[in-house]
Amino acid sequence: MLSRLYSSSLWSRSFLLNSMVALLLNLTASNLSSAAEGIDLPKTIAWSAYPTGTGGYSQAVAIGSILQRQYRVNLRVIPGRNDVSRLATLRANRVHFSAGGSEAVYAQEGILNFASKIWGPQPIRALMSNYSDSCSFTFATASDANINSVADIKGKRVTFVQGAPSLNNATAALLSYANLTWDDVTAVEVGGYNASIDAVLNNRADVVGGACNSPPFLRIEASPRGLTFPALPHDNPEAVARVRSRLPWYVPHIAYEGPTLPEEGLEVFSSAYPLLVGMDTSEETMVYSMVKIMHQHFDEYKDNAPGATGWLLERQKFDQAFLPFHPGAIRYYKEIGAWNAAADAQNLLNLNRQRVLMDAWAAFFPTAPEGYAEFEAAWMRARNSALEAEGLITLGEGL
Repeated sequence: MLSRLYSSSLWSRSFLLNSMVALLLNLTASNLSSAAEGIDLPKTIAWSAYPTGTGGYSQAVAIGSILQRQYRVNLRVIPGRNDVSRLATLRANRVHFSAGGSEAVYAQEGILNFASKIWGPQPIRALMSNYSDSCSFTFATASDANINSVADIKGKRVTFVQGAPSLNNATAALLSYANLTWDDVTAVEVGGYNASIDAVLNNRADVVGGACNSPPFLRIEASPRGLTFPALPHDNPEAVARVRSRLPWYVPHIAYEGPTLPEEGLEVFSSAYPLLVGMDTSEETMVYSMVKIMHQHFDEYKDNAPGATGWLLERQKFDQAFLPFHPGAIRYYKEIGAWNAAADAQNLLNLNRQRVLMDAWAAFFPTAPEGYAEFEAAWMRARNSALEAEGLITLGEGL
């Protein structure tokens, strides 16, 4: 009896030892493989993202599962309820990267919420962009308003969202496609995005702006008024240039995903969402590793979250970017032959723009007015003067 117990004990210890050895060998092999690929990440990395339930958050979770399964790296996704909170954690080094939207551009520019004393222009660096099968912002119109082109919006009722300058500026940019301004339409003031949908449903407005696949648009489609998306054809270079002079990070795009969109897609404009960014101080190897993993494992996460297919390498639009890319990202894109002379030229222009903005802030700040409103107004004047002196666009009116 004692002999059998002793033998059983020896077998258990032997089995446990062999299991531990196998685990260590697997871990070593995984680490060697990662090292061989040039991938080097800490055990835990963190992203800020839009709140839970959004496409950006879901995509971050899907990418996190790849990191955990393939590299034993934990990705903590920190939801941020607004533009400032998502980038505040990045600037404070509480997260490594931020998966957001146009706020990265506004932070680079030092405008809107980033025109305050505690912000100013930020040295944001892009890693990777998501251009999904939907679009980030376009016009949705009530079908009974008979709007079939942007030109047809003249004289119509267009929602103006209080406290949302980024939305209203995007509306102004798309109106400029047809050489229209807010003076050519009837602005209908609403208290928020959902209120703008209600304004169309209640026949107080005819036009609202939003993402092509925005769920509230389904309410307009199902209503007696119906839903129509007017196209913004890309074969009109002057019209495209007008839009991009106000929103240079909006690029010509084909949208397939959204109610009433035709099977062949619709010509619109779009910006990256999510846009994965870091700072100029982000560690280069970490950036290189993150971009490499997201590219190499694309097929494994592309169907695991809504819109994740937009991370496809061929959709990166390097030569139309408005933010400079991080050297770690550029190193990987060059390594796989995706970075060309046009991308490099655009990146140099973007770096120069950031330099002009940062220099303008450094010259302005020491003698800036104390009051919040006075400070912002004076900064906008100084900013615009610095950009105009270098022949750079100021991003239009209303910012």
